[in-house]
Amino acid sequence: AARLARIEGQVRGVRRMIEEDAYCDDVMAQIAAARGALAKASLVVLEHHMKHCLIDRVRAGDDGIVDELMDSISRNL
Repeated sequence: AARLARIEGQVRGVRRMIEEDAYCDDVMAQIAAARGALAKASLVVLEHHMKHCLIDRVRAGDDGIVDELMDSISRNL
C-alpha cells in the first residue's frame, strides 16, 4: 500500500509539473521514475502470485496455472 501511495504521489507530481510547464527533461525523468516504481510493484505482485497462488494450484494438480502465468507475463512485458 505504501509503495502504491508513493507511485500515486509521483504521478500527481508529474501532472503538476506538466501544468506548471516544467522543463521537459525533468518531466521525462519523473515519468521514468514512476514507470520504474510501477515495474517494481509488478514484480512484487508476481512474486506473491508465484509463491502462493501458483504453488497452491500446482500442488492441487492444476498445472494449467503455469500456462496462465506465462500468458499473463507475456501480455504485461
